[in-house]
Amino acid sequence: MKAGILYIVPTPIGNMEDMTLRAIRILKEADVILAEDTRTSGVLLKHFDIQHGTLLAHHKFNEHQTVEPLVKRLLAGENIALISDAGTPGISDPGFLLARECAKYGIMVQCLPGATACIPALVDSGLPCDRFCFEGFLPQKKGRQTRINALVEETRTMVFYESPYRVLKTLTQLGEVLGNDRQAAISREISKVHEETIRNTIGELITHFTDTEPRGEFVIVVAGKQN
Repeated sequence: MKAGILYIVPTPIGNMEDMTLRAIRILKEADVILAEDTRTSGVLLKHFDIQHGTLLAHHKFNEHQTVEPLVKRLLAGENIALISDAGTPGISDPGFLLARECAKYGIMVQCLPGATACIPALVDSGLPCDRFCFEGFLPQKKGRQTRINALVEETRTMVFYESPYRVLKTLTQLGEVLGNDRQAAISREISKVHEETIRNTIGELITHFTDTEPRGEFVIVVAGKQN
C-alpha cells in the first residue's frame, strides 16, 4: 500500500488574503487536519468554507504522544495536513517531531510556501538579509543569558520572536551584550491592521517601548557584529 503524504500548510499570520489557493485545496482534500488549537483553526476553516470531519489537536503538549498513531495513519495511505494557529508549522510551532518521524519512515513531506513572520520582518528591517540567523523565541528562564552571550561574535543579521510582555527585557539584555548602539528593527502585528516597523538603535528602541506600551506579536531584527 502506498503511504500518504504529510502536508505542512502555512496559514495567515494576520490578513486572511495571505492564504494561498493551494493551501485551501490541500485542506479540503486531506483525510485529516491537525491543528494546534481546533477552535482557532475552526474559524479559519469556516472562513474558507473548508468542511472537514476529521480535525485533530496536535500541539506541544501532546505531540510526543500523537506522533506514532499519526505515522501509522500515513503509512496506511491517509493524507494529513498540519496547520498551526498562524504561520508555518515547525517554525516556533509544533511540526518538527512529526516531520522528522515521517522522514525516518520514508513518508513524503511537502511543506507549502506561505506566511511566516520572520521573512517580512527581516526584509522590512533595512538590515542585510543575504545572510541571517533565526533565533526564534529565547528561553524564558534557564539558558536565556547563555544564548544571548553566544551571539556576541555573530556577524549575520539576527532574528528573534518575542511577546509584548518580554520585548523590553529582551531588548535590554541584547543591549547589555551587543551594545545599545547596535542597529536593530522591530516589526509588530505583521499583516494585520496595526502593522508597524520601527528602525533604530537598540537603545532608542528601549526608550520607545518604555514610553509606549508594547502591544501585539513582535519580531526583533538585530544587525550582526561589524568586522
